[in-house]
Amino acid sequence: MDPRWDPELVEQGDTRNVVDRYRNWTVEAIVEDLDSRRHPFHVAIENFEHDMNIGSVVRSANAFLAAEVHIIGKRRWNRRGAMVTERYQHVRHHESVGGFVAWAAEAKVPVVGIDNVEGSVALETYALPRSCVLVFGQEGPGLSAEALAACVDVLAITQFGSTRSINAGAAAAIAMHAWVRQHIFAQP
Repeated sequence: MDPRWDPELVEQGDTRNVVDRYRNWTVEAIVEDLDSRRHPFHVAIENFEHDMNIGSVVRSANAFLAAEVHIIGKRRWNRRGAMVTERYQHVRHHESVGGFVAWAAEAKVPVVGIDNVEGSVALETYALPRSCVLVFGQEGPGLSAEALAACVDVLAITQFGSTRSINAGAAAAIAMHAWVRQHIFAQP
């Protein structure tokens, strides 16, 4: 039997929502394999009002193989939207924007904001750094003034309808996909 396999899963059948490649693998074996292939971008989201989108952000970060998800503010978040992907995705907590910014500086990772504020640049026309952290604000208030000040640039997702903004979870997925298009598929 493959040493990465969990004997209990093999015996009872693996009903987890994992790609076929990871069928019957232990969680630890899956994380180890993902760690060997993770992309060098990170994702961060502010959580000062208990944002319900964090689970969705974690799930998308797993899908796009982000290095890590950073939650700034409250430690607690609704894991339902993550669909158990938090087991496979590294999630780091920062109590404050200042703590997050200090981590980014030490890690030498530029902070790129995603928010549709005055002066933001269209994501679709921006060359994302290979190594970076994409930071998102909460649903409603967007990025805090402190987070905006830490960004090397702030990008907005171009929209064509009547709504002023899109859901933070959806925005995170779009931005991660933009990174993948640019750096994995070499598409502008």
